[in-house]
Amino acid sequence: MVLHGEGIKHPFRQNLPAKIAEIARQEHDSDAGLKAKEKGLGEDASLFLLSFVAFFTAFYMFIF
Repeated sequence: MVLHGEGIKHPFRQNLPAKIAEIARQEHDSDAGLKAKEKGLGEDASLFLLSFVAFFTAFYMFIF
């Protein structure tokens, strides 16, 4: 976790070497990029499709 602003002023974070802080920033940035790519259709679209299929299945079961 990389904090900006007030969180960076914590004594433990101030004692960390700059190289370690930079590595943490790079990992945090790469993780954010991966999470955005993993979403695919997006949460809203997938929930819409799930609810549509569930409604269609239930409606079909009641008719037949």
